[in-house]
Amino acid sequence: MFFDISEKKQLQLLKRNNNKLNANDMKTTDHFKKVISDHLQQLAVNDPLFGETLKKSNKNIDDCITYILNQVKASGCIGFADDEIFGMAIHYYDEDDVKPGKKMSATVVVNHAVELTELEKEKARQIAIDKAVEEERAKLIKKKQPKAGDIGVEQISLF
Repeated sequence: MFFDISEKKQLQLLKRNNNKLNANDMKTTDHFKKVISDHLQQLAVNDPLFGETLKKSNKNIDDCITYILNQVKASGCIGFADDEIFGMAIHYYDEDDVKPGKKMSATVVVNHAVELTELEKEKARQIAIDKAVEEERAKLIKKKQPKAGDIGVEQISLF
């Protein structure tokens, strides 16, 4: 997994939004959150003791992600093995005194494939078809409209 949580990026977001971070700026990649959450859920299924740890009322996935991002930033590295990141997530849930840190903006590249359900695949297929039809319709309309200089002008053949 690769991270982009540079101070420069955060300052750009603050400047653009009049020194206020909005909820969209603070969200990390949804896919990253899903990968972490799925890993923790699978771990809870395989280890009932961790399943109980995962249910702690003072812990949640958003704070877990914030904790991971702060740990990554503190390390100064931008690339991590999956097990390192998963270990940070487990550590966050295991320890009661771990504070997530401040929320930050980040871009996370995750090297895991997303599995879509049949319903999601059909919906994506339909969206793609609708988009292609709309693009072709726009091309046809554009072709039918004469150019401003072509109106009423005929070219006479000299041969």
